[in-house]
Parts: sequence; C-alpha cells; structure tokens
Amino acid sequence: MRILLTNDDGIHAEGLAVLERIARALSDDVWIVAPETDQSGLAHSLTLSEPLRLRKVSEKHYALRGTPTDCVIMGIREILDRKPDLVLSGVNAGSNLADDVTYSGTVAGAIEGTLQGVRSIALSQSYTYTAEGPRYIPWETAETLAPDLIRRLMTVEMTADTLINVNFPNCAPKDVQGIAVTSQGKLDFGLTVEQRSDGRGFPYYWLRFGERQGHFREGTDIHAVKSNKISVTPLKLDLTDYSAQDRLAQALGYGVND
Repeated sequence: MRILLTNDDGIHAEGLAVLERIARALSDDVWIVAPETDQSGLAHSLTLSEPLRLRKVSEKHYALRGTPTDCVIMGIREILDRKPDLVLSGVNAGSNLADDVTYSGTVAGAIEGTLQGVRSIALSQSYTYTAEGPRYIPWETAETLAPDLIRRLMTVEMTADTLINVNFPNCAPKDVQGIAVTSQGKLDFGLTVEQRSDGRGFPYYWLRFGERQGHFREGTDIHAVKSNKISVTPLKLDLTDYSAQDRLAQALGYGVND
C-alpha cells in the first residue's frame, strides 16, 4: 500500500514524525510532501500568486513552500509515478473539532486527497493549552492507537466524496475509553482581535484564541474527545443544504434543478 503524508504544522513538526511512524506500521511505501513552514489555519487554500518551491529533504521526503492543499496536489500530480492508496494528514498538534474543521489545514490535506480520488484521513491529537510553561502533547496516544484504527477504517466502504476526521483525546493510551463515530459539534466563536504597537508606535493586530465554549451534546466530536474517546467523523465534500432546497425554490418561484 502506497501512503502519502502531509500536514499543516510543517516539515519539521513532531506530529509529522509521529505520522510517519504510524504509516510505517502499515506500509514500507511511505512518501512525505509537507509545507516548508507552519501553515496552520489556512484551510483548503491554494497558492496561485507565487511559484511553488520544492525541496527534496531525503528519499521520499519533500518540503514545499506552499499549503497542505498544494502539497497533496504536488505529491499526486508531480512527484509520485502513480496515485497513492491512502492520504494521511497530521498528526496535528491540537484537536480539529466542530467548526474548527473549516479553518484546519490538516483537514484540508484530507479534503484535497479526497478530491484527487484517494481515500483520505485527517488525524489530530488533543492537548491542554496553557500560556505558562512548555506544552505537553500526548503523542503516544495517536502513535499507539492510530495504526489499528486506520487498518479498520480501510475496510469500510466509503463514498468517493467522504473523508474521515480523527481526533485523539488528551490522555494516555491506557486511559482512552474507546472509539465513537461522531458528528460535528458546535463551538462558540472564540477568536478575539488584540491591538499592539510596533517600535515606531504604529498599530498591528494579532488574532487570539479565547476560551472556547462548546455544546457538548452526546454524539458529537467534542463530547467524544471530552469523554476520552477517539472521535471518528465522516465528512462530505458536498456542502449542499438539501433540506433548504424546496423552501428556496418556493420563495424564488423556481423548482429545484430548474
């Protein structure tokens, strides 16, 4: 099985090294195309206004000055001589739950793999963020549990426009309380704008994450991870709200598909 890896934290990220060890537990044919620098929060963006610079790091390891989406396209369309059987994106430092999947470069890597016709899985490892002191991310949870989970996911028949978003809880492997197949939860908006001044007194701004409040309804990805379960969420590329079609058609005086 040929596996293509990418991420949004960059070619030197610890989570990418974890992902490579996960992939090598599944196959000897593992390729990496990852961003040269951190691309977190860039979602499913393309680099269209400047060239893509590719650097070979080592055998089957490439760094690209571009986004996770660029990396998957380059891997499949330019670097590999045939399509991979699986795209894995991650392991992200931090969860990608609920509305945050729309911002996530990690999820975007799996989106692009799916668009390219390849089974794709995004993987993220939850941890508790503190402003003081070094952060501790329990990478051993994803590394220990992901290989068997991926093997099981590969046996499931999926539609061509579906990807899988996996989030590992913030606990040791022995404390994981199982696996939950979930839906997206809902987070209250937690971003704020902080104004600062540079050395000449001119203003500049940082986006900051505040306290994120969520609706921890049972069956959602947020609830599963908070309950120390691995969240497995199938996501579809088709964003159509089919339930609204008839109401819109009636209001506009047109039938659906007219």
